[in-house]
Amino acid sequence: MTRIELTVDGAKVVDDVEPRLLLVQYLREQLGKTGTVIGCDTASCGACTVHLDGHSVKSCNVLAVQADGAEVTTIEGIATNGELHPLQEAFRECHALQCGFCTPGMIMQSADLLAENPHPTEAQIREGLEGNLCRCTGYQNIVRAVRYAADATSATTDGGAA
Repeated sequence: MTRIELTVDGAKVVDDVEPRLLLVQYLREQLGKTGTVIGCDTASCGACTVHLDGHSVKSCNVLAVQADGAEVTTIEGIATNGELHPLQEAFRECHALQCGFCTPGMIMQSADLLAENPHPTEAQIREGLEGNLCRCTGYQNIVRAVRYAADATSATTDGGAA
């Protein structure tokens, strides 16, 4: 067993874990963060995307011990004071989900994309989401939702100028 200390969704956590335990398994099985979805276990689908020190990673491709000392944010941790994150609101408003399986990973990847590029073009959104697969929607509404969130965030930070 290896002792790890990290912050998950703002809460300090100290645990002993098997060195081979995947971060996705740790989050779901030991911390109950079931919004982080296990999809493919091969880093191909992106359903397990979380933020590790502010950048998106596929948590099925990271060992829990690699997150030692880090800050992890899951889909459960992006809402503030009971208010949906702008991307969560945008996905709801734009009907950017069907089965919802890919949605947590899509939102987490989109948040990283918008942090790096607050005003992406449609092509940049599509490129930024390339590693996240959706088998239901055809991506149109997902791209619309990211654009909607970018515009909404821009309106609140720029005083209404988009």
